[in-house]
Amino acid sequence: MTKSTSEHPHERNKDARGSYASVNGLTLYYEIHGAGEPLILLHGGVGAIQMFGEVLPFLAQNRQVVAVDLQAHGRTADIDRPLSFELMADDIAALIKHLVIEEADVMGYSLGGGVPLRTAIQHPEVVRKLVLVSTPFKRDGWYPEILAGMGQMGPQVAEPMKQTPMYLLYASIAPKPEDWPVLLTKLGELLRQDYDWSKDVAAIKAPTLIVVEDADSVRTAHAVAFFELLGGGKVDAGWDGSGMSNARLAILPATTHYNIYSSPWLAAVVVPFLDAPMPVAE
Repeated sequence: MTKSTSEHPHERNKDARGSYASVNGLTLYYEIHGAGEPLILLHGGVGAIQMFGEVLPFLAQNRQVVAVDLQAHGRTADIDRPLSFELMADDIAALIKHLVIEEADVMGYSLGGGVPLRTAIQHPEVVRKLVLVSTPFKRDGWYPEILAGMGQMGPQVAEPMKQTPMYLLYASIAPKPEDWPVLLTKLGELLRQDYDWSKDVAAIKAPTLIVVEDADSVRTAHAVAFFELLGGGKVDAGWDGSGMSNARLAILPATTHYNIYSSPWLAAVVVPFLDAPMPVAE
């Protein structure tokens, strides 16, 4: 795709191309913004591509961003299967292959962060770099009050949540807006499942950036443990940086789980990470 000639990065959204890919029984909606090295971008739960409206243009200034609506979200219709991190990871790997991309950087936020994490675990050959925003590697990485809220997610909250911006977005673009209770039911079933991917995380080879906020829904101590599982925070890097691992940790100031995806801080830490040369294989 040809880059926009506009000087203002927000104008690049006007050049976005929306398409559908048939993968694993899904008709998966995605948009392409910008041109260059590919970056797959995944939204959070009950969201859509539009969540990244403020940040996406900056990510797309020098790369091709492939922004995706996950199963049952946005413009991607649901199918007769549960919402699962593992299945959605298979979808993303299939999309990368569908687009004839050898390997891509993959970035996700919150629920959408669990998907690229599982993609790197299940399909490491298609992931170049990994960016995980507000993403735990096991369920108790969330604060207890967040876990309690997840436990209440289900069809019973469908009507009250119709007053939220998330529903208004869903209703405006979903193929079947009447499936709103179905989405919340499947989402609740997913969020109540326990998981611990510690062993899988420790085996990840892709350079990984973990981003959390200093007022996140993910526990700060958990983010540090995640960083250490990936090999970070073990030793002093030394004067020449030779002791530095392939993992990076960014804790963004005065930012919460609910505004990080529209914060300029996010692009400010992600872009340099993606632009940095790949480490030399040992």
